[in-house]
Amino acid sequence: MKFKLDWTLVTPILALVVLGAASVIHGSVLIALAAIALALAVFAAVHHAEVVAHRVGEPFGTLVLAVAVTVIEVALIVSVMLSGGPEKAGLPRDTVFAAIMICGCGIVGLSLLVGGLRHHVQDFQLQGASAALAILCALSVLTLVLPNFTSTVVGPALSTSQLIFVGVISLVLYVTFVFVQTIRHRDYFLPFTPPVAADARAEDDAFHAPPPTSREAWIALVFLMLSLVSVVGLAKLLSPAVEAGIAAAGAPEALVGVVIAALVLLPEALAALRAARLNRLQTSLNLALGSALASIGLTIPAVAVVSIVMDQPIALGLANKEIVMLALTLLVSVITLGTGRSTVLQGVVHLVIFAAFLFLSVVP
Repeated sequence: MKFKLDWTLVTPILALVVLGAASVIHGSVLIALAAIALALAVFAAVHHAEVVAHRVGEPFGTLVLAVAVTVIEVALIVSVMLSGGPEKAGLPRDTVFAAIMICGCGIVGLSLLVGGLRHHVQDFQLQGASAALAILCALSVLTLVLPNFTSTVVGPALSTSQLIFVGVISLVLYVTFVFVQTIRHRDYFLPFTPPVAADARAEDDAFHAPPPTSREAWIALVFLMLSLVSVVGLAKLLSPAVEAGIAAAGAPEALVGVVIAALVLLPEALAALRAARLNRLQTSLNLALGSALASIGLTIPAVAVVSIVMDQPIALGLANKEIVMLALTLLVSVITLGTGRSTVLQGVVHLVIFAAFLFLSVVP
């Protein structure tokens, strides 16, 4: 696997150039260029993530992409919070909830559907999926539902001590999951290696080719970070235009969090779909569920620190409608991922819930 000056190396640099230019010079042309650069940077990020994953192996490869994207997403949320003031108190909640729905219903549903259509029945590690879902249930309820039922502070918020507690347990649960995933029970998250269909064999060669050298992997890691920085930076740059469009359409402000989460999670979505197409559903689930867990486990502690140190208000509790959607997502996920095998049926169920989430985000 030789590195050469191709589009995957040029694109992140060009995206950063567009980001810098659009930050100084305003205009509709640069906004359009930023949107194009964003799309290209997403594809470049997926490519470099696959190179890194091929070098370090599973589940480290998917973990690298999930954590890298989430760390930059946290930086984006914090910067918007600090610049937006009290009006952005609900942005972390909206973005985290949107990430859960996008990962748990959108990415999982598309992966199950694409894999089921191509391979009919797919296998995955039941122990790994169950472990991830257990952590996801605990994290999502403790951080997004419980604040509505505490009495120390009125409203969907937490007191300082409660916020510290929630931040600590979120980090503890996520770190424990990463420890189990990468060290103690790594075999629970390793993908099956079933036979690949003849028409997909050429595309699958990359998985069986010799792994890249350390130098190539480090170059890919650097350009992965550059790609992700450009993706998040361009997403933030485009967010005012998105907010203006949402306001003009009369849609709820919470839709901004959905758009931000969707843009940031594009690399994981594309990587997960490609893995499912190659009959590696476990990799898809590692990406989807791992991204959802990282979104909560890293975002909540970070925004808790910002809220306490900067005296920034933060609202974590979901509204009743969102609580119902979250409960439905968790319940269905436990059922559909509770057998170790999947078909198109499970994919359609997840996608229907995701469609309901998107529709109700626009028409609450």
